[in-house]
Amino acid sequence: MKVTGNYRLHKNYCLLKLTSDENLPEMFPGQFVEVRVENSPTTFLRRPISVNYVDKSKNELWLLIQLVGDGTRKMSEFRLGEIVNIMLPLGNGFTMPSKEQKNKKLLLIGGGVGTAPMLYLGACLKEAGFEPTFLLGARSKDDVLQLNEFQEFGTVYITTEDGSLGEKGYVTDHTILKEVCFDQIYTCGPKPMMMAVARYARAKAISCEVSLENMMACGLGACLCCVEKNKEGHNVCVCTEGPVFNIENLSWQS
Repeated sequence: MKVTGNYRLHKNYCLLKLTSDENLPEMFPGQFVEVRVENSPTTFLRRPISVNYVDKSKNELWLLIQLVGDGTRKMSEFRLGEIVNIMLPLGNGFTMPSKEQKNKKLLLIGGGVGTAPMLYLGACLKEAGFEPTFLLGARSKDDVLQLNEFQEFGTVYITTEDGSLGEKGYVTDHTILKEVCFDQIYTCGPKPMMMAVARYARAKAISCEVSLENMMACGLGACLCCVEKNKEGHNVCVCTEGPVFNIENLSWQS
């Protein structure tokens, strides 16, 4: 794929936009890609990145990248017109509600870089006729990413740990959870956050899907780096059987 843009949104995040001479394959919210990082001597494996958004009018894929190591920092240096080797799409995405469920109240919760797949999910839900609600968590207002884009697709609520934007605290502290009874929750972010969201959902008998962020080194189920235990105690590959799971199928909520 060819780089059409690479924007530094924050000192620790960049937004990479790519296109192809061929039409992009259909991609579903919650799926991911594996990016090969060339000319990085310490980066031997591809890097898994969530699908942030697909602009079908421009045949363009967006990837929101957190700069945490040599591989992702090298990706932040990809230049306009550079060719990038990508495997896509990989994994299983979120369950979309049926057209008969138009009145369902849908809550999309993202924390940190876990907000990335929530944008495309919100866009697809909006296109399908739903009115999603977003709840975004960050350390401070400077860490809230793509706010304008989220606001295009639904109502946005925010929590920050320092109280600099939205309500102070964690996502599970936000008053929207006390004021509105949601029918479905989707979430992605740090595992402690997702587990807290799952506990809330289970206590309220709300269906909840989580997108796990286990290290997916190959993306094909071969390396077994990303295994997670299901409710039966068996290991499942997050990259091939997830990364999205219903919380009822995971052991860490037992």
